[in-house]
Amino acid sequence: MRVLFIGGTGTISTAISRQLIEQGCELYLLNRGNRNTDLPQGAHILTADIRNEEEVATLIEDLHFDVVTDFIAFEPAQLERDYRLFKGKTKQFIFISSASAYQTPLSDYRITEGTPLANPYWEYSRNKIACEDYLMKLYREDGFPITIVRPSHTYDERSIPLGVHGSKGTWQVAKRMLENKPVLIHGDGTSLWTLTHNRDFAKGFIGLMGNLHAIGESVHITSDESVTWNQIYETIADALGVKLNAVHVASEFLDACSSEDYRGGLLGDKANTVVFDNSKLKRLVPEYAATTRVDQGIRETVDYILDHPEYQVEDEEFDQWCDKIISVLRTAQSAMKK
Repeated sequence: MRVLFIGGTGTISTAISRQLIEQGCELYLLNRGNRNTDLPQGAHILTADIRNEEEVATLIEDLHFDVVTDFIAFEPAQLERDYRLFKGKTKQFIFISSASAYQTPLSDYRITEGTPLANPYWEYSRNKIACEDYLMKLYREDGFPITIVRPSHTYDERSIPLGVHGSKGTWQVAKRMLENKPVLIHGDGTSLWTLTHNRDFAKGFIGLMGNLHAIGESVHITSDESVTWNQIYETIADALGVKLNAVHVASEFLDACSSEDYRGGLLGDKANTVVFDNSKLKRLVPEYAATTRVDQGIRETVDYILDHPEYQVEDEEFDQWCDKIISVLRTAQSAMKK
């Protein structure tokens, strides 16, 4: 199978690339070459900026693919470019959408591919919905062979899966735990969430590649395991060998007090209970099973980051913001007791 990935160096695409190379796939990666050091040996690198359509068209002029996947398309205009580039050059075009595109707030916490798409809280999600609409129109009217994949919260060994963290990554939360400082958890921590390890996601994704039954379909790929945010944070603390010192804060308050996009990332996503029904994926890929439990995956991630200082990126601004939020809450609690 000859495959082209646009991007190919992110959390999701890196795991897929590794497994494809192990399976003997002829894999091409089109990107700017800034993060290729971690890519598996054996991939063909096409160094170009996808935004330079003329340059890319020249690079792929003599190439045809079984599958093309764009991991870095976020707006319809980018897919319009992809259509011009790959119409007639691929048997399947896979678009990476997002499970955050599903109805928010949900009318039913159980999510299937039939759940409506609507997210008034997050522009990112609305853009993904617009991308899906554009591609489905191409499929219906022009036969462009599209498949839409909706990941949810997918993680790897390089980033601890969290609800509330700063712009520089997730290490500062772990550092606060190690220093026995209080850690912010949005809401009361009891809403259900789904974490999917990237190697599990890759298994489902590869099963959709070249799958004639996936053409014209939308499919989410997640674990079947549901855990609360309290359990997630407790698991992280356990992996670090410390006791969790949690402070629960309303998501609306966190959004109102921060310049981070917590309206989208929390109110439009992580603050809501979600339970994914993966029946459609399992019909299309009967062998699919997510086998990495949350406690196993998080421990693996924590151990990896502790062994690799380059991923221990401190975020003093976020750290100070956490301290300020907690101080304000404690002052308010004291004032109410007087």
